[in-house]
Parts: sequence; C-alpha cells; structure tokens
Amino acid sequence: MPNIKVFSGTSHPDLAQRIVDRLGIDLGKVVTKKFSNLETCVEIGESVRGEDVYIVQSGSGEINDNLMELLIMINACKIASASRVTAVIPCFPYARQDKKDKSGDEKLAQLMKKSNEWKFRSRAPISAKLVANMLSVAGADHIITMDLHASQIQGFFDIPVDNLYAEPAVLKWIKENIQEWRNSIIVSPDAGGAKRVTSIADRLNVEFALIHKERKKANEVASMVLVGDVKDRVAILVDDMADTCGTICHAAEKLLEAGATKVYAILTHGIFSGPAISRINNACFEAVVVTNTIPQDGHMKDCPKIQCIDVSMMFAEAVRRTHNGESVSYLFSNVPY
Repeated sequence: MPNIKVFSGTSHPDLAQRIVDRLGIDLGKVVTKKFSNLETCVEIGESVRGEDVYIVQSGSGEINDNLMELLIMINACKIASASRVTAVIPCFPYARQDKKDKSGDEKLAQLMKKSNEWKFRSRAPISAKLVANMLSVAGADHIITMDLHASQIQGFFDIPVDNLYAEPAVLKWIKENIQEWRNSIIVSPDAGGAKRVTSIADRLNVEFALIHKERKKANEVASMVLVGDVKDRVAILVDDMADTCGTICHAAEKLLEAGATKVYAILTHGIFSGPAISRINNACFEAVVVTNTIPQDGHMKDCPKIQCIDVSMMFAEAVRRTHNGESVSYLFSNVPY
C-alpha cells in the first residue's frame, strides 16, 4: 500500500503488528524512551513527508504515560509534514469521565446530604472532552476507536471519529462457541447497556434482560434487580468494559439464583484491574470473553476462564478503507475475512 505508514506506541505492539500483517506492510520505525526524570521522548525513524500516517496506541496499562506518548507521536509526525495523521485508539482513555456526575467519594457523599448535590457535581471534570481537545491540538486529523463507553464522546471532537463496534465479532463468537445459543438470553449488567444488548438479541433472534444496579461508591455495587426471565436458559452478559469486575460477578450470581443454566460474559474492553482476576476465578462463569483492544496475554495466563476475540482485522480493514477513501460503515455489521 503506497503512501501509508503505521506506527505503534508501547501500549499494544502485538495488535499493531497484527494490523500491519493483515495490511501486508511493515510496521514503521519509531523509538520511544524515557529520560531519567521520566519525561517521554519519541523519535520517528523514517520519513513521513506526504504520507498517510496511522498511530496505534490503546488506553491501557500506564494510561497517562501512553496518552502522552500518543500525543507526542502525533505531533512529531505532524511537524514532519505528514499529510494526515490518524490515531487508532482501540480503547479510548478516560471514556468513563464523559459527564459531570456525583462524586464517588464516601465523605463527599455524606456532605452531599447536608448540602446541595449540584455543588459537587458542578466541580467534576469532563476528562473525555479534555482528551479529545488534546488529541486535536496535538495534530490528529482523524480518530479510529472501538465501542466508546458513551457514544456522545464522538461529539467532543471537531475532527472525524470512526467508532467501530465489536458486535459483529461477538455474534460470530457466540454462534461458533455456544452450542445452546438459540436457547440463550442476552443480559445487560446495567440499564446503560440496554441498547447494546437489544441489538445483539435482535440479531440472534433471542430475548434480552437487564439488571438495574445502584452504586454506593465508585467500583462498589450496592443492590441489583433483574428485569426479565432467565430460568432454564444460557445467560450471556454483554458489556463494553469490565474493570474490577464487581458488577459482572454480582450479576452472574444473580442470574444463577434466578435459574440460568450457564453464565457467559462478553466484554469489549477487559481492563481487569485490582481484584478482577481473583473475582473471575471464584465466580461461576463458563467463560469471560474479551477482545484484544487491551493486551490480554497476562490475564489469560492468570485466569483460564478468560478467552480472547481478535479484532485486529476490523482495525486493519478500517485503516485500509480510510486510506483508500472507502466507506467504513460495512464494518458496523460485518466481520472482514
């Protein structure tokens, strides 16, 4: 492919390598290092003048360092006269901070009872918007990402954003790996994911259910109410991300109590921080399926229940279509082969 260069940041070199292998090109030469004071330094090792540049960097691991590295790489390519710079961000960082919300801090929660809640809500940052501004100022001309936590984040940008969906790959995995999928029910672990599960349930022609949860504070779920009938069915929990996995593990218990025969969890972004791995090992899942928008090799070694769907071909096809000026919407409902 002429006039295209793909560079990888340090967050997910395996995914970047899979993307270029699919495209039939070599990964661009780039050297990233840290000075003794931990400042990030990036050197692009080949000419990008007049090239269509794609930089693959996921919002995982050392998120702040990786974000800064991405910004520096974008800027380095832009001032080296690249014709267009596209940031390929499989898991968008700070996506959960997309609106002003009540603080999760317990002490502040107690103060809220004595004062007006809006006073605390008004001082919460909208960090996803800040990240969007930073990417634009650094020089990004286009963003390719997958399953944004909130689709309105696309509106935080004044540049084009292609938000790909893991749904086609998820449907393919369900049909190939769950024999009883026709007797399944798709479950959302919270009300916010209702649209996602109804879309999958419609494509599979099965029913859906959802779990309403209330949080006392961040990363802790207080109570859960199941809406829907899962008795004698295979329950498939679907969500866009799992961090400490408290929500999906509680949801799995709730589903088994309600009569589900088996419980699977399918997640786009498996962050798995803190006690997540031990919680999954102790939970009643048949399998916890994630995509490789975040590196999963270490998690899969620590937890045999975790399985991985490769979505590199979707990003590779999105890069190819963007480079050739073709429509990307085909990928919203199909897996490229």
